Amino acid sequence: MVRSFALVSLAVVAVFFAGRMFAFQAAPGRAGLPPSSHEVNADSSVTFRFRDTGAGKVEVHTDAALKPLTMTRDPQGVWSATTEPLKPEIYGYQFFVDGVPMLDPRNSDVRHNLAFASNEVKVTGNPPSPWDLSDIPHGVVSRHVFTTHIAKNLPQNQSAYVVYTPPGYDPKHKGGYPVLYLLHGYTDSDDGWTQVGRAQFILDSLIDGGKAVPMIVVMPLGYGNFQFLTGGFSNWNTPAAVNENTSLYSQLLLQEVMPAIDREFNVAKGKENHAIAGLSMGGLESLTIGLNHTDLFAYVGGFSSAVHSQNLDQQIPDIDAKKADLKLLWVACGIDDGLIKPNRAFVAWARTKGLPITPIETPGAHTWLVWRDNLLNFAPLLFRK
Repeated sequence: MVRSFALVSLAVVAVFFAGRMFAFQAAPGRAGLPPSSHEVNADSSVTFRFRDTGAGKVEVHTDAALKPLTMTRDPQGVWSATTEPLKPEIYGYQFFVDGVPMLDPRNSDVRHNLAFASNEVKVTGNPPSPWDLSDIPHGVVSRHVFTTHIAKNLPQNQSAYVVYTPPGYDPKHKGGYPVLYLLHGYTDSDDGWTQVGRAQFILDSLIDGGKAVPMIVVMPLGYGNFQFLTGGFSNWNTPAAVNENTSLYSQLLLQEVMPAIDREFNVAKGKENHAIAGLSMGGLESLTIGLNHTDLFAYVGGFSSAVHSQNLDQQIPDIDAKKADLKLLWVACGIDDGLIKPNRAFVAWARTKGLPITPIETPGAHTWLVWRDNLLNFAPLLFRK
C-alpha cells in the first residue's frame, strides 16, 4: 500500500541513473568499475568511490559527519573520499553529483523510506553491537494491515502496524506482557524502526542480557493525514496541518490500533504496563498522546521530538503532574540537531508543570545513530517493578 510513494521516489532516481550510465563505462585503457564503492578499512574508516567522467563536483553526504565530504577525481574519472575512523555503527550515505542526490549503484543496501533514498554501510565491532544479528534468542516480527476509518488519504484507506513479540512469547502467559508503542519519524513507514532502526535486534540483545523486561513493541504507520507527507516539508510551517495530522493520528492509535493489539496479543492490563515513545514526528506524537492520556501510559519518551511549532499549553492542556503519576518522562535530543532548542524549551515547560522529566542530551544530529542509542538506553527503564 504505502510503498507506492517510495517506489515513485526510487523510480525517479533510476531514471536519473539511466541518463548518466555512460559514467560507469570503462575508461580507455582501464577495464570495469572502481574496486569498491564503499570500503571499510582496517582502521574502521570508510572509503567511498563513485565513477563519473563527466561530473564537475561530487560529494558524499553521510550521517557519520555533520558536513559532506568533498570527493577528489583521479584521471580515470573515479571520485573518492575517506572518512575518519568510525565507531561501530550502521551509516547512511548519498552521493551528490553536481548538486543532484544519487544512490550508490553498486550498493544494494538501500534504506527504506517513503521520500528519500539512501544507502547504508556497516562498520562492525567486536563484540557485536546490540543492533547486529547475533547468536542469541530472537523475537518475532509480524506486519498487520487494516482498514482505517480515521486516517485520511491513505491508499485504499489501508494502514498498518508492525509488532515485535519477545523470545519465548507465550500467548497464554499469566498476566500478559507490557507493551511499548514505538513511533517512527516523518518520511518513514511502519517498518522504519525494524528495517533501519533494527529495534528487534536491540530488544533481543537487551532482553538476552537481562537489561530489559520482555515486552511487546508495536510500531504503527504514523500519519493521521497522509497528505501531511505527500504535501512535503512545507506542511511543517503550517501549524494547522501539524495539529490535524497529530490529532487524527492520536485517534487512530487510541481507537483502532490499541484495541486491535489488546485483542490479538497477550497484553498486560494497566497504565503501568503501557509505554509510548517516538522519534522526530513520532516524538511529537508520543509526547502529545502520552501526556494527554496519562490514564493509559505511565512511561512517555520523545527522541529528537518535532515540537518546534507547538503551543504546548494548547496541545497538552490542564496537565496535572500529581494526577498524571508518570513513572518516566524521558526527552532526548542530539546537541547537533536543529531541534535541540525546541526540545530544551519543552523540558523547561515540563518543569513549570512539575512533571518528573528526565532530559537527555547526547552528541549527534537528526540521525538514526542517535535514535538507536536512545532506544538502547530508554527500553531498560521500562516496566521495572
